[in-house]
Amino acid sequence: MKWNWGTGIVVGMLAFMSFILYLVITMSTNEKYSHDLVTEEYYEKEMLYQREIDAETNTYNLKEKIKNTKTNNGWLLEFPKELEPSKIKGKVFLYRPSNEKLDFNMPLNLTSSNLLIPDNKMLDGRWNITIDWEYDGTKYMYKKQILY
Repeated sequence: MKWNWGTGIVVGMLAFMSFILYLVITMSTNEKYSHDLVTEEYYEKEMLYQREIDAETNTYNLKEKIKNTKTNNGWLLEFPKELEPSKIKGKVFLYRPSNEKLDFNMPLNLTSSNLLIPDNKMLDGRWNITIDWEYDGTKYMYKKQILY
């Protein structure tokens, strides 16, 4: 068989299509390349989104904002002094975008206006903190991306 430019183009196209097909099959079947959704129940979360917007607006309207800083003992969250700590009830959720196994929840039962997230629960890197709490029947939500 004689090789000419037409045969070269056909062989080149077949090689390229084979390569692309190989990549598609590898990416879709290999567990190493498996990517999960950010949240499992995304549809249910979408239905509750307006409540989150209202709660975040309530937090934004507070006279004093929540402060957060890194300390030697962990991550310190300081709630506004205008709120009585014993009336604040809720939860703190820490989400690690790079590893779902590191995510954790903490109950929010304050005796003072400070909450310390212990150093042994957090690894260096990016975290998303979500504080969802209620105070005198009003819902509040605080979201922040931090680098620990």
